[in-house]
Amino acid sequence: MAGRIGRTHANLLHHFGSAEALQTALITRMAADIVGTIGAAVLRVRAGELDPREVVEMTFDAFGKGGAGALASWMILSGNTDALDPILTAIHDLVDELAEGDMPGDQPIQDQTLTLVLMALGDALMGAPMARALGLPATRARELALDALLASKDAAACPSG
Repeated sequence: MAGRIGRTHANLLHHFGSAEALQTALITRMAADIVGTIGAAVLRVRAGELDPREVVEMTFDAFGKGGAGALASWMILSGNTDALDPILTAIHDLVDELAEGDMPGDQPIQDQTLTLVLMALGDALMGAPMARALGLPATRARELALDALLASKDAAACPSG
């Protein structure tokens, strides 16, 4: 990896101290970028300026093309789960910010976030091979995530009781 960015392994170790510290710095940077972009998109959806599909696409792309899913998986498999704290904290803080004004006890944004993040992570790890094995289009998980997001939003708008 060091060679791909024009640095030596020694440069990286000197700057970060360890592979774990490099991973933490990387996930911290990724978290800030991802959460900032998605948070702004959610606000635009709420304002009617953006289709909710864009939030799903951004989330899936962040975990897939953006590499957050692979990095998170590597951290988990290597036992460096504490390094996930920056992304978990960033997501938590964004959800708290977006939930301001919700009624006490309502948790649709938390449910929506959990569903969307887990589906995007799963898709990043094995979505294409699984879809292919099931004879489904590669985009099927994204479609299911959008359906779940819209159903959750509809359920929150029409409380039963």
